Amino acid sequence: MIQVENLTKTYPVAIKEPGLQNTLRHFFQRRYRQIQAVRSVSFTIEPGAIVGFLGPNGAGKTTTLKMLTGLVHPTSGRAIVGGHIPFRREAAFLRQISLVMGQKQQLIWDLPAIDSLSINASVYGLTDTEAKRRIGELTEMLALGGKLTQPVRKLSLGERMKAELLAALLHRPRLLFLDEPTLGLDVNAQMAVRQFLRDYNQQFGATLLLTSHYMADITALCPRVLLIHQGTLIYDGDLEGLLSRFAPYREVRVDLAQGQDMGVFSSMAPGNPSAYGLVESVDGLSVRLLVERQALTSTVSRLLANFEVLDLTVTDPPVEEVIGQVFQDGEVL
Repeated sequence: MIQVENLTKTYPVAIKEPGLQNTLRHFFQRRYRQIQAVRSVSFTIEPGAIVGFLGPNGAGKTTTLKMLTGLVHPTSGRAIVGGHIPFRREAAFLRQISLVMGQKQQLIWDLPAIDSLSINASVYGLTDTEAKRRIGELTEMLALGGKLTQPVRKLSLGERMKAELLAALLHRPRLLFLDEPTLGLDVNAQMAVRQFLRDYNQQFGATLLLTSHYMADITALCPRVLLIHQGTLIYDGDLEGLLSRFAPYREVRVDLAQGQDMGVFSSMAPGNPSAYGLVESVDGLSVRLLVERQALTSTVSRLLANFEVLDLTVTDPPVEEVIGQVFQDGEVL
């Protein structure tokens, strides 16, 4: 569905020094420096896949999405999306895709959402019968019954996001680009949007490329992730593989009984090793440790033998910590 080879985007940025003389020089003899927003990115995505696209602010995620949807012309490289070259913006290509940006809206603010949906249906050449059927189908999936006749400005943020999704999917695209679709939503609305996207993918076989700063979106929807850092793709693979490679440890939380000797833990600064693993934090009688996976069984046995333990839990470290470490290292994988 998507084939990307050495995709690159460079923006010229004007250089201006302060002062009147430099302002005049800037007006007549403008100088530029080149900023590489995306650098030789390559990947493929098969039809029906849901792929997470991750990176810190300014990493090149949105620029890449804009090139894949034809909004931005690449400086070099090649992208084939649904059999088309995106920047040509052919009608057959536009009917296959949709772009949803959490901070943008296409619905008319003061009109009921159903009016904007009618306009979209006309743009895509849907008959009244087909438009009514699709709106009803998506309204049921999104639990928007009774909301589409209200002015958009009177809808809650979660309801507006659902209505935006309905508008973006009315023409039933084969490929959906999602840029922060749950931005600003409360927990319940985020869960509802995730469930809808999962159901839409399963029911219509659509391909989804999703960017999000909410790791819960990624872990809930995306078995495969792409990581981009400073415009360079540094990881392309399954999420579990990323966690296994960059989190070769487990998180152990221990609550100890009163009167226990905490010296072995409290004397160690957070981040330094102890006889029981890496001390992440000590809060009263509660200790958080990071223990290498191969040493987990022996470490837990020693803790139970040497301390009076009230509670002990073993979990994987939070996925956002693992991703953050990858970005901090900036290593191409």
